[in-house]
Amino acid sequence: MASKDTEPMSRLLKLARKCNCFYLSGFHSGDYRAFVVDGQQIGLIRPDVLKELLNYPQVFQVQPEYVQLNPAFRHYAERSARVDEVLREWRAGGKFITLLGWRDEYYDVRSQFNTPPLFKMDRSATCLFGIRKYGVDINGYVMDPVKGLSIWLQKRSSSKETWPGYWDNMVSGGLSVGFGIHETGIKEAGEEASIPQNLLAKLKSAGCVSLFFESEKGLFPNTEFVYDLELPPEFVPSNSDGEVETFELLPVKECLERVLSSHFKTTSVPVALDFFIRHGYITAENEPNFIQIVELLHVPLQTMYNQPQRKYKIAANGEATDAL
Repeated sequence: MASKDTEPMSRLLKLARKCNCFYLSGFHSGDYRAFVVDGQQIGLIRPDVLKELLNYPQVFQVQPEYVQLNPAFRHYAERSARVDEVLREWRAGGKFITLLGWRDEYYDVRSQFNTPPLFKMDRSATCLFGIRKYGVDINGYVMDPVKGLSIWLQKRSSSKETWPGYWDNMVSGGLSVGFGIHETGIKEAGEEASIPQNLLAKLKSAGCVSLFFESEKGLFPNTEFVYDLELPPEFVPSNSDGEVETFELLPVKECLERVLSSHFKTTSVPVALDFFIRHGYITAENEPNFIQIVELLHVPLQTMYNQPQRKYKIAANGEATDAL
C-alpha cells in the first residue's frame, strides 16, 4: 500500500499550493529578513532587495536578522516621504520590474489590519517588502434557468501592468488609502463592471481568503475580502475604466476548468475556489484533498509576522534591539 506522502495530489490541491508557494517552501528558508517599523514587523525582504537597501543607510538600517526603517522617522508623513524617495530613485533607475506598474496609487502599511497606518507606499512596491495587502473581490453569479448556477468572469485588459490578458473574478480591487472595504467593493463594481446601485443592494459579505505567493516580482501576502452578488439573467456587465477586455458567463463546470487553466490570475484563484466550496461544488466527498485545500485558502498572515516570542524594541539611543 502506498503511503499518503506518495499519493498524487489532485489538480485543485496543486493549484492551491501554487498560490501559496512562498508559504509552503520559502518562508522558513533562504536569507529573508524581517522588515521592522516602530518596533513591529510589517514585512519581509528578499536578498535582491536587501542588496539595494544597503545603499540607503540613512533610511533603512540593515541588521543581521532584520531591516528597520530608521526610527528617527516618527510620523506617517515623514516615513512615507523618505520611503517614497528611495522607491522613485529605484523606478527611475529601472531597478525592479514590479515598479514598471507604478501608478501613484498608495496602500497604507500597518502592523495589523485595524491598527493606525505607519506610512504609505505605492502599490507596485509593496511586494518588494513583503507588505501584507488587502483587497476586495466580488463573485457575480446568475441562477440560469437552463444552465443552473453560472459565474461571471472578466478578462483583464492586455494593457494592465499586472497579469495582462488573464482571466479573473468579475470584480476586484485593492484597498487604497482613504477607502474602506465595502466602499471599495461598490467603487470597483461601478468602475469595472458598471453594476448599478439597485443591484449592489444584494451584495453579501462572504468572509475572506488569504495566500502567500512569490513570483519574480516579489512577495505577495494577500488577504481578499469576499462578496457574493446574485445578478439577474438579463444583466450583462460592461467595463468603464479600460481595465477589462471582456466578460464571460460560464456554468460551474466550465468556470472551474477556466480557473484550473494557466490563463487564470494565480492570486485570484483562492477567491474562486472558496466560492465553489461555499456553494457546495467542491466537497469532502468529491475532492480527496478537500481539507488541505480549505486550509490553504486561509493562511494565517495576521500572526505570521508578529510571533509573540520575537519583539523589536527601540532603545534610548533610537536604535532597534532584537529582544527574544
